Amino acid sequence: MTARAPEHLDVQDLTVTHSTPGGDVRAVDGVSLTVAPGEALVLLGESGSGKSTLARTVLGLPGHGARVRGAVRLSGTDLLTLDERALSDVRGRRVGYVPQDPDAGLDPLRKVGAQIAEVLLRHRVADSRRTARLAAPALLEEAGITEPARVARSHPHQLSGGQRQRAVIALALACAPGLLIADEPTTALDALVRARVLDLFAGLLTEKGIALLMVTHDIAVARRIADRVAVMRAGRIVETGPVGQLLTAPSHPYAAELVAAQPGGPR
Repeated sequence: MTARAPEHLDVQDLTVTHSTPGGDVRAVDGVSLTVAPGEALVLLGESGSGKSTLARTVLGLPGHGARVRGAVRLSGTDLLTLDERALSDVRGRRVGYVPQDPDAGLDPLRKVGAQIAEVLLRHRVADSRRTARLAAPALLEEAGITEPARVARSHPHQLSGGQRQRAVIALALACAPGLLIADEPTTALDALVRARVLDLFAGLLTEKGIALLMVTHDIAVARRIADRVAVMRAGRIVETGPVGQLLTAPSHPYAAELVAAQPGGPR
């Protein structure tokens, strides 16, 4: 699995507005950020802070009826100007997505290997069904699956939670994207599996040069994987900085409160 090409993410003044019975709500409010090839930027904040909406908007999935302003540039291409067909080519091929719930990323009625093969064929990475099918176990193995042939032949319900999460990662990485977006990818995992999944992400950064945008509320996850951290509150980024600096001596009052309130806070 070799990254197709390095990707640089540049988000400028992004605003995402939802209409509600009580009036308009800005889920994302004037956010700007960048993620360079080989860099991990972690969006840290409480539930409802806008982290996941921001991540999904980068993918072109801001939610039904959302109004979006600003720019989301992927290596110079403004994704907000693309139609759905062009966006669907970007998703999976240039940008991989790992959802919080692996069951949301897997079809329960289809074997895991067949789902990976479909992604390879959809994005013309494999030239035949046989080639795509044969590639699936190798992709699962690269995602840390110890029995890739068995997992490829299995339906999702036959796998453990950790295996399903790694299968979703294999799906996200199947076409060797240059940018990976991971939304709370370790929340439902036990401590040992969580550590292994984070080690996998760290390896992708150093070995493949993938740019990583990760959403989490967990200080320990941010400390382990991030190069930089952006703290979100009420749709806005209130502080951004190198992980060691921000998690040790945050300057914004909310960032300081957030870090201090969690296990593994300031050291």
